[in-house]
Order: sequence, then C-alpha cells, then structure tokens
Amino acid sequence: MTMKRTIVLVLLSVLSATSAAQNVHQLPATPSTVAYGYYWFDAKPALRINSGDIVEIETMLTNTPTGLERMGVKPEDIPQNLRDIVAQDTGAALKGPGGHILTGPIYVEGADSGDVLEVRIQSISLPLAYGYNGCSGFMRELCEVRGSRLIAMDRQKMTAEVAPGIVVPLRPFFGSMGVAPAPALGRVSSNPPSRHAGNLDNRELVAGTTLYIPIFVKGALLEVGDGHAAQGDGEVDQTAIETNLRGRLQIVVRKDMKLEWPRGETPTHWITMGTDTSLVVATKTAIKEMVTFLQQTKGITQTQAYQAASMAADLRITQLVDGNVGVHMMISKSYLVPQK
Repeated sequence: MTMKRTIVLVLLSVLSATSAAQNVHQLPATPSTVAYGYYWFDAKPALRINSGDIVEIETMLTNTPTGLERMGVKPEDIPQNLRDIVAQDTGAALKGPGGHILTGPIYVEGADSGDVLEVRIQSISLPLAYGYNGCSGFMRELCEVRGSRLIAMDRQKMTAEVAPGIVVPLRPFFGSMGVAPAPALGRVSSNPPSRHAGNLDNRELVAGTTLYIPIFVKGALLEVGDGHAAQGDGEVDQTAIETNLRGRLQIVVRKDMKLEWPRGETPTHWITMGTDTSLVVATKTAIKEMVTFLQQTKGITQTQAYQAASMAADLRITQLVDGNVGVHMMISKSYLVPQK
C-alpha cells in the first residue's frame, strides 16, 4: 500500500469517527421527557446517546400556566408543552421532592461510576420574550410585596430592565445541569446542588463554557433545566430571570479524568466549586478543589498551590438560597503560563 493511500485511509477513518461521534439528537420538553423535581439513579431515560453526540434540548421554566397568567402572561403566550407537563398526573410517583422541571434524563452509553461527564455548552437561546422574578430567598424581610413579577426581555439588544433605570445584559444559562447521585442517596430533590452538580445556579456557565461532572451511576443520567436569562452571583432573592431556554450541548464521557466535585471551564478561566449547608464548608471545598487543580496542572506542592490561589484566584458566592449554598473559585487561564 502506498504512503498516499495510507494517509487517505487514515483521514477517512478519522472523519468517519468524528461524524459518528457527533450525531445530533432533539430533546423537547414533554410530559414523557422530563423529571419533575428530582435527580434519581432509577429514573427512566428520556434519551440514549453515545459519547460525543450533540443534544438540542428544550427546558421549561419553574412555574405553572396559572402562575404565569396571574403575573399577566397572555394565555396564548404560554407554551403548550408547559401546559401538558403541568396537567399530567403529578402524584408522588412522578413529582418532587423539588420543584424544577428538568429535561431528561439522558443516558450516555459507556458512562459509568468514577468517570467524568464533559458537557460542552455550544449555544443557548431565548424562545420567550419574558421571564419572571420572585421575592423570597436570603433576606425575605426585604420583600415589601411577596409574589412574582414579569420581566420583559429585549432579545434583539439582549438586555432587560429589571427595575426602573436598571438595565442588565442577558447572559442565558441553565441553572441546573446534573447527573444522578449515588444510588444510596435515592431520589434527590432538584433544589440543593451537590457533588452531582444539579442546581448549581452558576452564572458563568453560559454558551462557550464546559461543565465537568463526576459520574456516580451507569449512563450518568444527565438532566438539564432551570433556565435563567440573567442572574447576579448569590441569586439572593431565590430567583434569576426565570425563563424557557433552548440549548445545544455536546456530551462526552471522560475516562481519563477523576473529579470529586464539579468543575467549570470558560474560554478565559477555570472554575472550582463547593456546596454545603454551611457557607464555610462550601468555601473550603472550593478552595481545596482549586489547590488540587493547581497541583495537578502545574506539578507544584500543596503549599505552593494554596499560596498561589490566595494571590491569583477569586472566590465568589454562587448562590445562597437552595438549601446547600454554593461557592466557586476562578483563576484566569492567562496566569497558567508554560513552564520554562
């Protein structure tokens, strides 16, 4: 066989493998494709995919048609899918203990306990021109009026006026992306984030970023939901601009990685995370995860990594309102220069 023919065959093989690894699946939010308020190792998969496949996914906001109409949404502006999902039998066997409508679970062939699921967020769009925000959360005593109100969104300018004279950019992200927790934990509420990720509410996880999640069960069982159009770090009143989202995710099984906690990657930063009922414990977890990351990445000692984190990385409160509070730590990729 000639060298030229060998090269052509190798290229064709690579192209074939790449094509096979990028099958595109559609996953709308319907009564049969959502997990209403839980992550669970025994949940029936809504979709099965291979590692490397792409999923174009639809998610529903965490509310009801009645609640949206009470806020002033016209009946014709409420998605029929939301009506269908809420109208289904929502007894204990199908709903809760949390309140989020999560699309999935997605079973990823070849994924197993001890692996890592890499979720590449390729794009996120806003199918609705409105969202809502409630008033409760960390300091509910500041709510002069309880209840939720509509937020109109300008999807051309990608901005929203969230209060008179206060206009924020829209940076849509999925508040909840997680896998099934360990079987011993049973059916887990969608509300508190943990090692399985879930309701992280990390505003950095926009299009162009990647979330790495430790896997605890065969198939991973990824679920996605809790769409946000914009949110501040902390999510202090318990809600962002809550809305429907459509996203395009590429999902890859990583058998070459081992993680104790979820990790994020943006074009410019690495992000470590921690959650717990205690803000102190969550903070220590995020710091320890950053120290571990720097040790592994740069081959330095624990002391050197801890000192570097103090001088180069930023701690942020992710959210304070989901039972388990969240803290994340970010370091710029530009600081991680090649060793001379």
